[in-house]
Amino acid sequence: MKIIIGLIVLFPLVGFLFNGLGRNIWSKKTIASIATGAVLTSFLASIFAFMQVGTNGAFTAHYFDFINTASIKIPFDFKVDALSSLFLLVITGVGTLIHLYSSAYMKDEEAPHYARYFAYLNLFIFSMLLLVLGDNYVIMFIGWEGVGLCSYLLIGYWFTNATYNYAAKKAFIMNRIGDLGFLLAIFWLVVKLGTVSYGSVLTAESLAKLSTTDITAITLLLFVGAMGKSAQIPLYTWLPDAMAGPTPVSALIHAATMVTAGIYMITRSNILFSASEFTQHVVAIVGISTALLAATIAIKQNDIKKVLAYSTVSQLGYMFLGLGVGAYSGAVFHVITHAFFKALLFLGAGSVIHAMDHEQDIRKMGGLKSKLPITHITFLIGCIAIAGVPPFSGFFSKDEILAAAFAKSPIYWVLGVIGAAMTAFYMFRLYATTFLGQFRGTHDQEHHLHESPFAMTLPLILLAVASAIAGAIGVPELMGGHHWLSHQLAPIVGEAKEAELGASTEWALMAVSVSIAVIALLIALSIYRKKADGEPQTALGKFLYNKWYIDELYETVILNPLNKFAGFLKEVVEKNIIDGAVNGTGKLVQYSARQIRLLQSGQVGYYILFMVLSMILLFIIWFNDMAILRFFFQLTHKF
Repeated sequence: MKIIIGLIVLFPLVGFLFNGLGRNIWSKKTIASIATGAVLTSFLASIFAFMQVGTNGAFTAHYFDFINTASIKIPFDFKVDALSSLFLLVITGVGTLIHLYSSAYMKDEEAPHYARYFAYLNLFIFSMLLLVLGDNYVIMFIGWEGVGLCSYLLIGYWFTNATYNYAAKKAFIMNRIGDLGFLLAIFWLVVKLGTVSYGSVLTAESLAKLSTTDITAITLLLFVGAMGKSAQIPLYTWLPDAMAGPTPVSALIHAATMVTAGIYMITRSNILFSASEFTQHVVAIVGISTALLAATIAIKQNDIKKVLAYSTVSQLGYMFLGLGVGAYSGAVFHVITHAFFKALLFLGAGSVIHAMDHEQDIRKMGGLKSKLPITHITFLIGCIAIAGVPPFSGFFSKDEILAAAFAKSPIYWVLGVIGAAMTAFYMFRLYATTFLGQFRGTHDQEHHLHESPFAMTLPLILLAVASAIAGAIGVPELMGGHHWLSHQLAPIVGEAKEAELGASTEWALMAVSVSIAVIALLIALSIYRKKADGEPQTALGKFLYNKWYIDELYETVILNPLNKFAGFLKEVVEKNIIDGAVNGTGKLVQYSARQIRLLQSGQVGYYILFMVLSMILLFIIWFNDMAILRFFFQLTHKF
């Protein structure tokens, strides 16, 4: 078992090295086969590991001591339990489909760049596997930083475009802000507990050693890390800009991997978070605020990938709402269902962009239903799933979060339902504008329209099936199910609290949320099935179209002052003070040397005079050394 777990991580790393080092050697077919095969092999090994957990329970594999000192020991261990094994399946399963899809989507790239792309993808999967398998916060942090690096490389894949490079830097820097919080939390744990291993930190004995202030501070710092990686207010603006990368990259980052890291980390640390009611309130408030803010922005976006990007931010907000109200299994449930339908929607968008000759403005689309039949039906399934319409997967996971929110506070539930209604509206606005009505593009685009190749449609079909049926793992007992996922995660997050609400209340909550979502999607279909939005005319429309002017606000309040301060440091502090001190020292030495050389006049009489005066001075010092010392001693004590 230890070897199998190691191979799960090793295969993508080998794929990265193979394609990275041999990018100028291998053919495109070899490159794609190795990269996809590496992740597929990890997926098969993950299935075996998942089955072993179900049969024999959790397993920890020790490889070596990463840090071993007298005061702290940090082993390089991998932990496979109910939580990590689920994430292994999602990461490698969805990752395999994205690799397969990429083999066709990126076919026009030159072989060296094609290899570079797949090397980055493999390294991304390797880092994410390291993140979820690590048995302590340090190993998790190594993977955490790895996915941050890979996101920078993949978002800026087309590095000749300055705009794409800016988006990559923005993602990298905003993630570093969150990572600082995570790092400080690790330091705090080391100082207070002397360990960062889950088995030692996440216990009642360790909690007893921490004060309320310690627990609140540690969990808030961990949440800051999660905010950066999982794009929560105020560290969310990098995620929509991450659309600069190739569409399969968007699917990989936004669906099953990087953005879910924050949810995984908080779920793994649920014992700490449950011990701080204040932090849970903060998590819930930030989550629902993010969900609503992103949903309002998505309503007015016309770039097909930007709509899906803000949709991801909104859905992540729902997951954090679930974490904040204690529905840890519900949040993980939504991670799983979201991985399927959001990967499906992004890859479906990629299929549309591929058919439209790289056009992304939905106002120039329309009528694609008959031209792209497979893309159309799979995209529709994804829209129904994310809208929370039963019996598709999104309904079950979103309903579980909303029910837990209602049990915590009806206000959370009301806001969550409003967000769900907006989700249904903007997703079916996107669907109707793209696939229904008449084609609004150019004649050349219409002539170019065709269904995507099999390597792209097969992942769409498989993800559509998963989006339709994945809810079966979490059917509540109220509906005749046994909520397999809740029982699976019980050893880690505890049993779900389904009994807090009465059956009639739960049915009523479901009926209201579904009815509002259906009404919202029907309104969107009726408005946009025959026309597209023009330029926003109202003040509110312009406000939402410009994304609440948050980027402009950050630029005015944070970026410009920092740039001016940096300019002051460069022009004044560095040039005048630092460089002035360095250059002044050199000038002083040069000036002193020019003056002292005057003593070397070449006249022997002056040399004899200086020698005699020096000898007299030495004799005076020799015979009066104690008097001189007393003089300097008194002089220094006076001052």
